Amino acid sequence: MENINSYDAWIGRDAYDVNGDKIGSIDAIYYDDQTGRPEWLAIRTGFFGMNTSFAPIAGAKVDDDDLRVAYTKDEVKDAPNVDPYSGSLIADDERLLFTHYGFDYDARRYGAGARFDRDYAVDADRIPSSDRSSSDRSDVAETTRSEEQLRVDTEKVATGTARLRKYVVTEQQNITVPVTREEVRVEREPITNGEAGDIGDDEAEVTTYAERPVVTTEKVAKEKVRLVKDTVADDETVSGEVRKERVDVDVDDGVRSRR
Repeated sequence: MENINSYDAWIGRDAYDVNGDKIGSIDAIYYDDQTGRPEWLAIRTGFFGMNTSFAPIAGAKVDDDDLRVAYTKDEVKDAPNVDPYSGSLIADDERLLFTHYGFDYDARRYGAGARFDRDYAVDADRIPSSDRSSSDRSDVAETTRSEEQLRVDTEKVATGTARLRKYVVTEQQNITVPVTREEVRVEREPITNGEAGDIGDDEAEVTTYAERPVVTTEKVAKEKVRLVKDTVADDETVSGEVRKERVDVDVDDGVRSRR
């Protein structure tokens, strides 16, 4: 593994799945702390490369200037979400990744996990020569500059409650109703045949009637009222602080340097 650091030459190149579909850009390569062997590719996926997915470097093949991993695009994107900015994978995160890709984590740690080492990685001779030659030189001092990036996601939070409440109010209404009533009118008719009735007291009567309004109420359905939720798309600007590493060159007075 004398060319082991040259695997970093793949950082920034594209990663493809076993079927040749592009997954994303290789963001970093993670090495085993004990063996120093490269084991995981951190691949930027999703819109604008905002997500990072991990895929084993085992079984990866060279595809022109890019890498083709031994898994499908969905398998890589569905891999467990782990923190890619801590600089190394904690045991619990690595166990999740082992399980997702069908490896026995415990067997691997105790020397029985031959499957994980199968078709270990791309040949060193296939790594981009410009990067490999510089990393093979023993007179080169190098460091890796890293920086933080904002990761933006959304979460659904309750903003309030809307409810329908029905209550009764009383109002006065005026309605004009046509009515009839009976009145008494006196009519007189002269008698021409000379007939006369008995002379004495007499009495006759008639009963009059009138209509009057009778008010009742009845319940009538007027309308249905419902609450309907609509989703409205909007844009919000978020901000946050990120840290970036800078590299300065500090040389002794007796050492000449060129930039």
